[in-house]
Amino acid sequence: QVHLVESGGGLVQAGGSLRLSCADSGRTFSRYVMGWFRQAPGKEREFVAAINWSGDVILYDDSVKGRFTISRDSDKNTVYLQMNSLKPEDTAVYFCAARALAIMTRNPGRYDNWGQGTQVTVSS
Repeated sequence: QVHLVESGGGLVQAGGSLRLSCADSGRTFSRYVMGWFRQAPGKEREFVAAINWSGDVILYDDSVKGRFTISRDSDKNTVYLQMNSLKPEDTAVYFCAARALAIMTRNPGRYDNWGQGTQVTVSS
């Protein structure tokens, strides 16, 4: 069973940084593709980044490439999203998600388990 809990959100000025964490209390974390998604008010949930089980295959949305870094620590059952050079348009609730199959995907409908989300607000 996968149980995901995000943390690390908050309020930051444009140009600042935040690091989000997503901890999984389940025992099969290392087998999952992990993804980060975000949802702004009135908008659909959108893909941010994903990482495979071994950490050597990573996808980013073009809007965050070069600014955000996804990583995972399987010993700690945790995936991270380091967010630098934040912009007001990055403001959203950020969710982590787990996918039981090994194939990487940007489609949120293909992920099986979700955390509760953490709010990120970037002021201009």
